[in-house]
Amino acid sequence: MMKMLRGSRALLMLFLILISCNEAPEGDKRTYRMGFQNSAPRFDDFDMFVQSLNMWGTRADAAMITTEVPWKEIFSGTDIVDYVVDNYGVVNYYRAKNFKLWVYIDPQNGLDRTADALALVAEGKSIADPDVQNVYRRFVFVMDSVLVPDHLGLALETNLIRSAAPAAIYNGVKQAANLAAQDILAVKPNANVSVSVQADHAWGRLAGGGYQGVAQDFADFPFMKELGISSYPYFGFDTPEEIPSDYYSRLVDGKDISVFISEGGWTSASVTTDTRTFTSSPELQQRYIERQAQLLSAVKAIGYFQLTFTDIDVDQLPDDVPANIAYFAYLGLVDKLFQPKPALDAWDKIFKRPLTE
Repeated sequence: MMKMLRGSRALLMLFLILISCNEAPEGDKRTYRMGFQNSAPRFDDFDMFVQSLNMWGTRADAAMITTEVPWKEIFSGTDIVDYVVDNYGVVNYYRAKNFKLWVYIDPQNGLDRTADALALVAEGKSIADPDVQNVYRRFVFVMDSVLVPDHLGLALETNLIRSAAPAAIYNGVKQAANLAAQDILAVKPNANVSVSVQADHAWGRLAGGGYQGVAQDFADFPFMKELGISSYPYFGFDTPEEIPSDYYSRLVDGKDISVFISEGGWTSASVTTDTRTFTSSPELQQRYIERQAQLLSAVKAIGYFQLTFTDIDVDQLPDDVPANIAYFAYLGLVDKLFQPKPALDAWDKIFKRPLTE
């Protein structure tokens, strides 16, 4: 009998050892879902969007939709419900893949944080106008009702807008987002509503100076249930390894709130602005993806998004696209011909880690 017990105990110990060997160490797990906004090298090529979707859809468990309000279409008489139904059919694909869906709606200018959206300027209007805020609120409500996202963002890079734009525009964004949050929370009290902040600006890496934090954003948008973070640190650091380990966690120090990377990346090619050149390479981009995993683990993030999976073919852009989009043209994990970069392998290795939510 004792021999049998000893044998059973030995088998149990062997079983426990085998189980522990199969368990990934904590550093090899991820708390965050990963994904993209569907993108393509050319904005007018439907087949490219499908090709992109088929490539990144196998290496994601979440999806992002980030959009400015379609001001031009709405002011031209397009019904908002019809617009949303007609333009976001890709959500059916996301649901079929069981992706968690983040939707972010920008009441301002996504490529120029100093100004109103171009379509508003063309109409002689501003987000500072109460009637424009009401259009935004209606669009937000319809997007939430039709698409039923798991997470809803009501303004983007609010700290950067506050610093760069006229006070009237920032106050308009603040007013519009708070009113929209009231609308959503009135019918969905547990909705995961948020805004995003720009991490590089919060750390003083864009315009110089020291750490500023985002305390004012928490005060101005008190409805936040979670926080989105935008980060393009190649504008402020020469190498990914220079990014502080608390680059994200310090932004929410002392707060019990979930965070996610709502947009960002590291260029794989050198880019030149009006004032300086940012030198990079595919190898630096790969190292950034690897560094990103460390930063995300430090803050126990719940999501990680790259808005662009592919590079942008800047030579084929429509004339009305602002020239500064070229600064973000080489953030993709594949190039404009869909050829993988080294960063894609880094992303895939992280994605294969077990997800613990």
